[in-house]
Amino acid sequence: MMQSSQQTQSFMRRLGLVLMLPAALVGAIAFPTQMQQNAQAQTPGDGRALTVRSDVQEANSKTGVVTARGNVQMYYPSRQIQATAAQAQYFSKERRIVLTGNVYVLQQGNSLRGETITYLIDEGRFVALPQGNRQVESIYLVADPSAPTQPAAPVTTPPVNPKPAFKTPNSPSTTPQR
Repeated sequence: MMQSSQQTQSFMRRLGLVLMLPAALVGAIAFPTQMQQNAQAQTPGDGRALTVRSDVQEANSKTGVVTARGNVQMYYPSRQIQATAAQAQYFSKERRIVLTGNVYVLQQGNSLRGETITYLIDEGRFVALPQGNRQVESIYLVADPSAPTQPAAPVTTPPVNPKPAFKTPNSPSTTPQR
């Protein structure tokens, strides 16, 4: 068991991983975009780190895969990416991140939803797959110089079965007046 812990720590140092707090308490590990020999030189707030928070995380020194499971939150400030998922896997050799399970990605106001979303780090590209019999959803902010400066009034549709408005009685009041 001691050797396995030492191997994991050695693997994490080679990847340049920084433990922000004990993973057993918070489950937080920061991944830099460039591998570094000295893990102490990498700080989570310097913009190069990719921070992943989850319930459980593990690193496999043989495969170079880091897996985070349960309530995964990913923050990559240098690329302005935020994401949530049930699971995330960082494949260090291929430099890709695979997010699975109700994935939501937000980048510079644009969003992407799917069951599995792969982020190819070197290409800066997302590949999204839907859950069975569903579709991937993306929302993009599109610059349109000819668009009006004021947003259009929202279109309101009447309810399908509206309640009738309350009507006041036409007959005089039957309550005695004093």
